Amino acid sequence: MYQLRLPTDPAPGFPPAPPADLRPIAPPPAHPVGRSADRSGPSFRTLLAVATLSAVMGSTLTFGMVSALGGGPFISIAPAATAAPTAAAAQPVSSSNQANDLVGVIARARESVVTITAQGISTRNPFSPFNMPATGVGSGIVVSSNGLILTNYHVVEGARTLSVATADGQTLQATVVTTDETHDLAVIRATGGTLTAATLGDSSQLQVGQTVLAIGSPLGEFTETVTRGIVSALDRSITVGDQATGAAKRLSSLIQTDAAINPGNSGGPLINERGEVVGINSAVSQSAEGIGFAIPINAAKALVDEAAQPAA
Repeated sequence: MYQLRLPTDPAPGFPPAPPADLRPIAPPPAHPVGRSADRSGPSFRTLLAVATLSAVMGSTLTFGMVSALGGGPFISIAPAATAAPTAAAAQPVSSSNQANDLVGVIARARESVVTITAQGISTRNPFSPFNMPATGVGSGIVVSSNGLILTNYHVVEGARTLSVATADGQTLQATVVTTDETHDLAVIRATGGTLTAATLGDSSQLQVGQTVLAIGSPLGEFTETVTRGIVSALDRSITVGDQATGAAKRLSSLIQTDAAINPGNSGGPLINERGEVVGINSAVSQSAEGIGFAIPINAAKALVDEAAQPAA
């Protein structure tokens, strides 16, 4: 799978570079392990300055990890002692059902998110006689009711077999239809089940500060997990590296978000508050909090259209 690489990173087989380089990310453990972070002082700012970025998710080889933590003090102001409780002073009751609307939006969006399990061969050294079977877990977005599923290329790369688990408990076999390695995208087709297609949005309309939600299967265990954040920045460019080969790749025009993304989320959707897919979750910072990246959905639409064309 891919990790962000810096110019100072050593070539494979050389001693590790200082903390500014990108580190390999091991596959997620069977049980999540908690961690804490000191987010204050110069040391935290320095850490952010050298934060390395890695592709997330259960590819057939590796996984990335990040979690977003939030919180802060709040102030509760007591009413004045002389204020008499009257009907006019009562707090207004909002008639908005925005929270309930969001719950419904998420429930519908989750129906179109699947967990992808890839069985393949480790390519740490493709010429080695000691290659071992490898299993990776990622996420995917149903883009047509006849079985087309959009995901990351690194989720299915090198897989011999693919299986898809749906939110309603189906387990389906799948095959790769088409890929775009340059943009880390792939479309696979699942057969033999009933699937609900997601609604694709327009990522060109995104604005910094807009609320977004990430859905996927972190750690390959907590399926259809939903996390919430904002669009932190647009049009980001990052360099990712493959842990197995050390090869570097440049990804551009990405959406940056602080919605928590973890191993297993790769290939899952980033949606807006209307439930429209606006991105494909793909990468996170390995050593900083709340820095994740998604490929804009508009960049994937041509590939989806290509996959939907009948075979010649």
